[in-house]
Amino acid sequence: MRTLTLILAALLLLIQYPLWLGKGGILRVWEMERQIEAQKQTNEKLQTRNNALDAEVRDLKQGLEAIEERARNELGMIRKDEIFFQVVDPAARTESVPPAAEK
Repeated sequence: MRTLTLILAALLLLIQYPLWLGKGGILRVWEMERQIEAQKQTNEKLQTRNNALDAEVRDLKQGLEAIEERARNELGMIRKDEIFFQVVDPAARTESVPPAAEK
């Protein structure tokens, strides 16, 4: 009777091995679920970014205001009849001078 118990226990352990440590085991499933959650979060961030870019593209295609705003902010362009004034803070100007230029 004792040998039968040992044989059954060994068979039970052999059956449990693939469940826990095999290719489709529980540990592998937990790891895959964790990876899926991380990928879902990444996808959500990228989807938000894509939506913003899509809205910007649609705005640039449809309206001249967006093109004008972009030209002003990014390229420093002004209209033909406008005058551009640049106000520089003296305190910020002295802080931004490199030490070698002060000599």
